[in-house]
Amino acid sequence: MTHERIVFPMPASCEVVFDVFHYHQWRARWDSLVSHTEVDGGAPCPSVGAVSASTGGGPLRALSMRTEFISYQRPRLAAARMVGTSFPFSKWAASMKHESAPGGGSLLIYTYNIEAGPRVLRWLIEPVVHLVFRRQTVKRFARMHAFLCAHAGEVEAWQRGYHANGGTDAR
Repeated sequence: MTHERIVFPMPASCEVVFDVFHYHQWRARWDSLVSHTEVDGGAPCPSVGAVSASTGGGPLRALSMRTEFISYQRPRLAAARMVGTSFPFSKWAASMKHESAPGGGSLLIYTYNIEAGPRVLRWLIEPVVHLVFRRQTVKRFARMHAFLCAHAGEVEAWQRGYHANGGTDAR
C-alpha cells in the first residue's frame, strides 16, 4: 500500500477551496482528473455516508470509481474511501484538510492511500499506479489553483447567496 501527503497552497479561503472541490457545478469547470461526478440521489455535493460515482478524465477516462464519504466537515475536512474495486485500485482512500495560511489564502492538505491490484501483480504495478496517480493529482490541484486565481470572487458571490438562502451541503 502506498501512502502520501501533499500540501498545496491555494489562493483562496478554506471555504472557497472546499466548495470549489465538492460542489459539482464548480468542479466540472476545472477538474482534469474527473470528467463527471454525481452523488447518488442527486445532491449538489457529498455528505457523510453519501456515495459518489466518478468517471475519469483525459488519459484516465476509462477509470471509474464509487466512493463513500466518511467525513464531511465544511470547510475543514472531507474524507472518502472507494466502494468495491476499480482496476487498477484494489483499495483507495483520501482526505482533504483545509487550513488558513499565514498572509492569506489557505493550504489544502491531500492525503491518500492506494493499493493496486490484483494482488499477484501488486509488486509490479503499484509503483507505476502511484507514479501516475501522484502526477495526475499534482496536475489536478494546479488546475484548481489556476481556476481559483481567476474565479474565487465568482465563487464567493455564489456562496453569499447560496449559504445565506439556506443552501445545505446535502439534500
